[in-house]
Amino acid sequence: MAVLALSGILASCGTAQTNSTSELNSNNNKMNNKEIVGTFLGAVAKQDAETMRKFANADYIQHNPFVPTGLEPFIGLLPVLKEHGTYAENVRMFQDGDYVFMHNIWKNAKPFGADEMVAFDIIRIDENGKVAEHWDAMTVLVKETASGRTQTDGPTTVEDLDKTEENKALAVSLVEDVLMGKNPGKIGDYISSEEYHQHNPQIKDGLTGIVEAVEYLTSQNNMFKYTKIHKVLGEGNFVLTVSEGEWNGGKKHAFYDLFRMKNGKIVEHWDVIQEVPTDGLANDNGMFGGF
Repeated sequence: MAVLALSGILASCGTAQTNSTSELNSNNNKMNNKEIVGTFLGAVAKQDAETMRKFANADYIQHNPFVPTGLEPFIGLLPVLKEHGTYAENVRMFQDGDYVFMHNIWKNAKPFGADEMVAFDIIRIDENGKVAEHWDAMTVLVKETASGRTQTDGPTTVEDLDKTEENKALAVSLVEDVLMGKNPGKIGDYISSEEYHQHNPQIKDGLTGIVEAVEYLTSQNNMFKYTKIHKVLGEGNFVLTVSEGEWNGGKKHAFYDLFRMKNGKIVEHWDVIQEVPTDGLANDNGMFGGF
């Protein structure tokens, strides 16, 4: 369970780089938030506790339910990952104000429950340029998907920075009207009928893929239900929504949905769905606390 607890907190540690000692002595605020996060996670990958302490607060707030809150307890768990050779590869990294959000693949992840896992991570940077808070969700990587796409492939380059707020509003409208069921008939207003690439392993491409999936889940009396949006983060044409909902017999789940927008429509979707645990918790901060 201690190893499972670390799911996602090391996001991008497989590729991040650690700065030199002289650079670390400079003001963190000279670095942008992506660089701060990359430096911190690079230090995590190298088991460099000194650098971790320079770039993160001692009272680092943890929302992964299996990881003790605070920096020192986290540092104390790092040798467990080293023992298993577990590491993460960053696929995408975005920034929205004080938040950096990432899309990652975990390798050698049997301690987490499978050889490979997919995760979304969010890290908040405080006013002093320090890593202050972390949220995540993780799921098993599936090799064969309904669309033929992987859970992480597709574009990574940010475009349309001037449309960030517009795209965030589009994502919220989709979640509220379609996924929360307020006005599902408006799905065509939000999702492109010409191009829609789907990375959920159980859903095919296009609007027809969504319709088929909904019909199947409904026939099985297992349709998911979104109940609350906790956070919306975006950079240009990419928007991540973090929602709470119910699935599989009314169990509470965290729904992380990443959307790519083009010309005012959603043209691509990735997600991670994780059941919210109730037993064996290492902290009481909650998976949605602090949002």
